Amino acid sequence: MKELKIGRNDAGQRLDRFLAKAVPLLPASLAQKYIRLKRIKRNSQRAQRDDRLVEGDVLQLYINDEFFDTPSEENAYLTVSTPKLNIVYEDEHILLVDKKPGIAVHPHDGAEYGKTLIDHIQAYLYAKREWRPREENAFTPALCNRIDRNTGGIVIAAKTAEALRVMNQKIKDRELDKRYLAIVEGTPKPKSGTLKGYLFKDSVKNRVFVTEKPQAGSKSCETRYSVLESRNGLSLVECELITGRTHQIRAQFAHAGHPLLGDGKYGKLDKRFDRRYQALYSYKLTFCFSTEAGSLEYLNGKSFQVENVDFVDEYFRK
Repeated sequence: MKELKIGRNDAGQRLDRFLAKAVPLLPASLAQKYIRLKRIKRNSQRAQRDDRLVEGDVLQLYINDEFFDTPSEENAYLTVSTPKLNIVYEDEHILLVDKKPGIAVHPHDGAEYGKTLIDHIQAYLYAKREWRPREENAFTPALCNRIDRNTGGIVIAAKTAEALRVMNQKIKDRELDKRYLAIVEGTPKPKSGTLKGYLFKDSVKNRVFVTEKPQAGSKSCETRYSVLESRNGLSLVECELITGRTHQIRAQFAHAGHPLLGDGKYGKLDKRFDRRYQALYSYKLTFCFSTEAGSLEYLNGKSFQVENVDFVDEYFRK
């Protein structure tokens, strides 16, 4: 419990508005709940959210110490009062989440404070009491893979330190099979094949370029694909990444003359279709461990899939 004494400059404010300034990590909805539950009191008496504070008042706050920390990227999860997650699978070690397009996975992707995927995952585990940050010396639930802000798909979150270590190694050793669905313009020929080339990343422009021959700073890129269906000048394609480069699928298909639908960065937006994000989704994940996986061995051979991909339903299931 902490006490806050109201001084001259704080007098006259409503209780809820004062709390928003004095305890910025405490979400407004949670503050109202705590007031209702008498976990926030005024002069040891029941308080109301619209009480006008008076100089000399003493507030008693029976809330977790975490809420009194200085706001930072590390504790942004506290500002999430109602975590919003589309959970594909969960157990004691990992969490598979279907990230929707438009959501950033990490703060450095330009997302607003407290609105990234990792913020919501940490808030979810904190609310379930599966993660108690005050009792951890170093571990924080973390993402094992990332997906671009405007791409959707399955993201893996580790709930334990061992799960994070093992999963990171498995991803590095390419012992996971990730499949993507994409809609491209035209129909690739042949209908099943492999796109190969070299990819150069321009960090200043935040985009990549594909070439047929290697150049300084470029890396090989390879994408296996299969056309599932074609209709109205568009093709639904399943892709498998042989290499995992930045924007690889988007850049390689654009280079091949078949840019992704809705991809304004590597293609040209088609006015016939109103899309906010590129039609690309990491829809299926299979664990294919060929080496020891420790506490995650039970996942070997298991496959998980997103049930509905919006652009598939919109353009190929009508």
